[in-house]
Amino acid sequence: MNKIKAVLFDMDGVLIDAKDWHYEALNKSLNLFGYEIMRTEHLSTYDGLPTSTKLEKLSVEKGLPKKLHSFINEMKQHYTVQIIHNKCRPCFNHEYALSMLKAQGYRIACCSNSIRMTIEMMMEYAKLDSYLEFIISNQDVKKSKPDPEIYLKAMDKMRLKPGECLIVEDNENGIKSALASGGHLLIVKDVSEVNYENIKKRIAEIEGDVQ
Repeated sequence: MNKIKAVLFDMDGVLIDAKDWHYEALNKSLNLFGYEIMRTEHLSTYDGLPTSTKLEKLSVEKGLPKKLHSFINEMKQHYTVQIIHNKCRPCFNHEYALSMLKAQGYRIACCSNSIRMTIEMMMEYAKLDSYLEFIISNQDVKKSKPDPEIYLKAMDKMRLKPGECLIVEDNENGIKSALASGGHLLIVKDVSEVNYENIKKRIAEIEGDVQ
């Protein structure tokens, strides 16, 4: 029987309520050149994708010149850092959940389509960094979510089987990545559902199912 030994968290919309932050920062950068992503488009198509992938899609769908990608990406990161500094704060439910899980021997990692600098900054500001064994960013994989590489890499790094890992995800691309990795899944609608009780309930369901 497989016991859950690790919990792998997505970041945006799971550990950090940052979906709108990325949306705002990218749009602010795109607006410099007269481009924009509508909120409905963001939720249906762009949510959870790396900025580089979003820019590629914008070139195909809206004619964004590829020569602007590098500068827009740089500006987006600049605006994101400003927003993190102004808005990213600790959340008691998340600190409590990760603290309790770690105290009970669960291994914890964050696997996000964001760049490493952004993840490290958000985890530090949210005071969650001390509970993490490691982070994996989109810069650490060849294929970002919805490809399962990011979760498979985390499992390999921990030397664990997919059946020993619970993945916490909130959006379509992350869910596809988690399912394709073979790990167990806890789907949350937003950051408020990421709490110790819900995580332990899902672990109990999984371990009960395999007895």
